[in-house]
Amino acid sequence: MSEVDSASIQELEHRPKLNVVEAEGIPLIDLSPLNHPEFYNDPGVLNSLIKEIGDACKNWGFFQVINHGVPSEVQNGIETAARKFFALETEEKRKVRRDENIVYGYYAAENTKNVRDWKEVFDFTVENPTLLPASHKPEDEEIQEVRNHWPEYPPELREAGEEYARALERLSYKLLELIALSLGLPEKRFNGFFQGQTSFIRLNHYPPCPTPDLVLGVTPHKDAGALTVLAQDDVGGFDVKRKSDGEWLRVKPVPYSYIINVGDIIQVWSNDKYESVEHRAMVNSERERFSIPFFFNPAHDVMVKPLEELISEESPAKYKAYNWGKFYKAKKATNLKKLDVENIQIHHFKLSGSSDK
Repeated sequence: MSEVDSASIQELEHRPKLNVVEAEGIPLIDLSPLNHPEFYNDPGVLNSLIKEIGDACKNWGFFQVINHGVPSEVQNGIETAARKFFALETEEKRKVRRDENIVYGYYAAENTKNVRDWKEVFDFTVENPTLLPASHKPEDEEIQEVRNHWPEYPPELREAGEEYARALERLSYKLLELIALSLGLPEKRFNGFFQGQTSFIRLNHYPPCPTPDLVLGVTPHKDAGALTVLAQDDVGGFDVKRKSDGEWLRVKPVPYSYIINVGDIIQVWSNDKYESVEHRAMVNSERERFSIPFFFNPAHDVMVKPLEELISEESPAKYKAYNWGKFYKAKKATNLKKLDVENIQIHHFKLSGSSDK
């Protein structure tokens, strides 16, 4: 990727300013109590952590975590393997290229909201195989079994990826349980939705770009799943739109931390008590950048709708139910090629009388 394709040029309103302010006050939450058994016997510590999580979800839509229990050697292992993979010749990477039939693997021409991203990616699932609808069409009941498409080189990528997936899955369940508690729900209220999960991990590579003022690594968007757990390198370039004033802010890289995004599914389950946050990835003209998001997604047959416990006369349901698998397949279809239709979003399922978030 050295020349800018016209498909990557952002509309004027989305073209980035290169002097984005590094954010102050972003919640940085220490999860070290989770790694000690006595934590669960100390209601004061537990309640403090739950409140931190809840405030961050409500006021920011995302937060950073440290001392999260994922070993540094596991983080280093997947990042090193990713760098080796993306350093391969394009012809070698294309041997594991994904397409409309092969859902996971390598790709270098992804669209976000119908604009080409300045990046190349490699995707792999947490559960192998993963069950997904064969198409996004409501009348199509066929289910397909999709498997990971591992490259021959580097040989350690598969082992590093599978070890990383197990570690991030454990962390994601802990976060999900804390979010449930922060909403006044039972700790494991969400867990059942993830039996047969469709979670996946993406390795992102953003090469240097000759016109970083015209393109983006990823166009502004919100994540469709439940949670996103993002690791970024020291280059930086992950921006979020602050809820209070709509300003774009740069999230400072913190070594061995994770950025946690509330996804659209949490927004729907919580009936808008928590809102997913718009974010984007910037590129620069001098340094390549790497990031690794873990997308924590429920099973394909889950019907996503506001939880009954969070609906009342004062706060009626704001969304009609939608099938996660069909929604996910529709999103994937628009990511692979530019279409003359609006990219599907949760606002398409807003009930009349409910204001859009």
